[in-house]
Amino acid sequence: MDLNTKKVLNNGVEMPVFGLGVYKSAGETKQAVLDALEAGYRHIDTAALYNNEQMVGEAIKESGIPREEIFVTTKLWNDDMRNGTQMEAFEKSLHLLDMDYVDLYLIHWPVSSALEDSWKVLEQIYKEGRARAIGVSNCHMEHLMRVMAVASVVPAVNQIECHPYLSQKPLRTFCNNLSIEVTAWSPLGRGRVLEDETIMALAAKYGKTPAQIVLRWEVQENIIVIPKSVHKARIIENAGVFDFALDAGDMKLMNGLNKDLHFGTSPDDFESKQW
Repeated sequence: MDLNTKKVLNNGVEMPVFGLGVYKSAGETKQAVLDALEAGYRHIDTAALYNNEQMVGEAIKESGIPREEIFVTTKLWNDDMRNGTQMEAFEKSLHLLDMDYVDLYLIHWPVSSALEDSWKVLEQIYKEGRARAIGVSNCHMEHLMRVMAVASVVPAVNQIECHPYLSQKPLRTFCNNLSIEVTAWSPLGRGRVLEDETIMALAAKYGKTPAQIVLRWEVQENIIVIPKSVHKARIIENAGVFDFALDAGDMKLMNGLNKDLHFGTSPDDFESKQW
């Protein structure tokens, strides 16, 4: 495995297992994407909410790397689901990215009043060929069951908060049974898991950083990861997970760290935040 390793999604599209997230990268987004692409990344994850789709598009163009070699994900925001402006939102994202298509388009959160209708819009976008794959984000089993009840296209991906303190094993198993790949947002637990004694001990054992131990655990758990950083050295460092492997005993130790602890918003209460 390396940075070029890809998973084959349920529709045959190939998605790199390792990418760069750009949430809260703000004005540093463009340089971060350029640094990641220079380091060999070929998977960039953005969203309408992040207000940096234009910078992502500019960086990809300036990199000189052919568009078809880079996997780009963006997402449909909640207000556009509630307002019935899903298609307009997608058109705006394409315009800001300055692209004819995205590789993956996701429902960002499972807005209860508009989940099924929004999925049908994503299916239309997919059938038009303007998204090579479609999926969801922050969906629990009940949300996925609602989507599946109306779907003619099975979601290719479910992007969820996932890290050693929130391993989401039951949900990941559920997704696996439906041939839905899982991507971890906040794969490092917003940095809060990196001082865990077990993780630090494993870092010393393998001669790696705590972040590399966590990301390697996720890769071995067949999770797609999109760690965020705007620092070139950290972007390069994060990707240094393909020259070692955690043994079975250490994987068991990592799997034992779960606390079902959300550091971000839970899908159970995001609507109470008026998102």
